Amino acid sequence: MDIEWVDGFTIRVRSDSDGTVVVSANREGLLSLAGQLTALADAEAGSHIHYDEYNSLEEGSSQMIIEKTE
Repeated sequence: MDIEWVDGFTIRVRSDSDGTVVVSANREGLLSLAGQLTALADAEAGSHIHYDEYNSLEEGSSQMIIEKTE
């Protein structure tokens, strides 16, 4: 599965103390996520995308894994 990014993207993920997960992104970040979720929807069950501050998210972000189940 090809992971594509729109130039200039920024994405931050945080988990609040009440368990709420907040994903904040600029336009380019949202377009990047939309394309990646579309690619994941067409992938095999068990496929996943792992996001963290070392490969795609802003510094200090929580890790996020999105997995296709069926």
